[in-house]
This record gives sequence, structure tokens and C-alpha cells, in this order.
Amino acid sequence: MGMFTTSRPGSATRAGTLALTALTPIAWGSTYAVTTEFLPPDRPMFTALMRALPAGLMLLIIGRVLPRGVWIWRAAVLGALNIGAFFPLLFLAAYRLPGGVAAVLGAVGPLFALGFAALFLAERPTVRKVLAGVLGLVGVALVVLRAEARLDAAGVIAGLAGAASMSAGTVLTGRWGRPEGVGALALTGWQLTAGGLLLVPVALLVEGAPPALSGVNLLGYAYLGIVGTALAYWIWFRGISRLSATSVAFLILLSPVSAAVIGWAALGQTLTPLQLFGMVLALGGTLLGQAPARPARRVPASPEPVRPAVEAAYPSR
Repeated sequence: MGMFTTSRPGSATRAGTLALTALTPIAWGSTYAVTTEFLPPDRPMFTALMRALPAGLMLLIIGRVLPRGVWIWRAAVLGALNIGAFFPLLFLAAYRLPGGVAAVLGAVGPLFALGFAALFLAERPTVRKVLAGVLGLVGVALVVLRAEARLDAAGVIAGLAGAASMSAGTVLTGRWGRPEGVGALALTGWQLTAGGLLLVPVALLVEGAPPALSGVNLLGYAYLGIVGTALAYWIWFRGISRLSATSVAFLILLSPVSAAVIGWAALGQTLTPLQLFGMVLALGGTLLGQAPARPARRVPASPEPVRPAVEAAYPSR
């Protein structure tokens, strides 16, 4: 862990970073409406591929830097956890679990993140954060769960595995940081490209050749790729580099709340008093899960600092 030193922002800067990072799950909440209104039906793997790979290649061109050394396999691992495994599991759960059960399983993510932080970062989960995770989970359940919801074993396993995959990727992103001289945009491009390449054979094997796309379909994929993926994940990984990984993980509770609000505003869906109460609980869990800002770690000065190998591989430009 000594390879990377991240200075924690002050309270005002931290609040601004949290607010900006929260835009990512809010944007992800629009995925359901865009998928149902703009995209071809029953093509979840192709949609996952179209979200990840074009956005990753675009960011690689903009960033103009490729992973080297240890970051070749690290980018592959993070891309698999955050994108390549998470997207198919997310869609599988969504298709097999009606009534918002998939969203409830996704809301377990902050609790998974606490466990992974204890494993990878030696951060003991506090009572406050465990309570925040449970509160957020209950709130999301009230927002999206319906009485007619049915449980499907494969869907439940996929939903939990997807939440665990995303949580592990978030915590490992916080643990590994990024190489000296490489920004969050390039790191995002690495992960989206790696995850997208993993999705290519999955999409072909499961769904066959790509479908014919209309102008409306292309518009929907452009929105998901640019706003919901490239921009959203760049903000997400930028937030992880400046905040604790567990604090960022709690922001995922905002996604189903955003989806419910968009469904009400854009699709004419209703919001019951119980759903509104659930939103309050989910927002409360999100706020309760935010740890106070930590002071920056002081690094003793050295007359002749030793350059780590990964830093030498990415010299300042």
C-alpha cells in the first residue's frame, strides 16, 4: 500500500467530490428507462457489450496510454470485476427476477464492500456502516419490491454475485490506486476495454450475431456508452481515488431511487407513500455510510527517494 499515497480532501472538497461521484449512480438509474424505450428487446449481452467496449476504446484514444507491467493484469482483473462479470450478472438477474428483486440484491453491495474492505484494506466494519447498509437495503426494498415478486434461484445467485463483483472491484480499485502519471480517465478506459473484450465471446455465444439497429437504437446506445458508461465510470473511479472505497460503495443505493424517480417523471409510473418512505431510508443509509474525512498521511522526506518500479514505467510527461 505504500506504493501509492492519496491525500484526503478537506471537508468542503470532500463534500463536492461526494456530490460529483453521486451523479454516477443517479445516471445509472436511467438505464432501465433507456433500455425499455430506446433499445432492441431481449439483447442484454449485446447491450452490455455496446456499453463497455466502444466507450473503453474511445477513452483509450483520448488517454493515449496503455497499461504496462503489473498494470496489465490489474487492469484485466478490475475490468472483469467492474464490467466483464458485473454487466452479464446484472442483466441475468434483472431478466429472471421480476418485481425489483434484482435491485434489492444489488443494494447488498455496500455490505459486501465492507467485507472486502476488511479483507483487502484491513478496515474493520463499524457498527455505523453496517447499520447504514441495512438501512439502505430496507429502503431500496420498499422502493422497488412488489408483492408479486417471485424468487428464482439462478437469478438470486446472479444478483448476489453481481453485487459482490462490483463491490470487490470498487475496493480493489481503491487499494491499487493508479500508476504515477496516469489519470482516472485512462484507468477507466483500461477497465472498460478489458471488460468489453471479455463480453465479446459471451454475447456471441449467448445471443448470436448483432441485431439490426434503428436510429433510435443507436441514439440509446450512444447515451448509455457516453453518459451512462464512459463519463459515469470516469467520475466513479475518480471518486474512489479521492474517497474511501466503502464510502463510494454506499452511493450505489442512489441508483434504484433514481430509477424510480425517472420512471415516475418520464414513464408515468406511480410513487406510493411507502416508496417515498423507502427513498428517505435509502438516502439516510447513503449519508450514514459516509465516513468522516481522514487527514492526509504524512510521508517523511527523503534526500534521495527511491522510485518504485511502477512509477518508472509511467514517467511524468
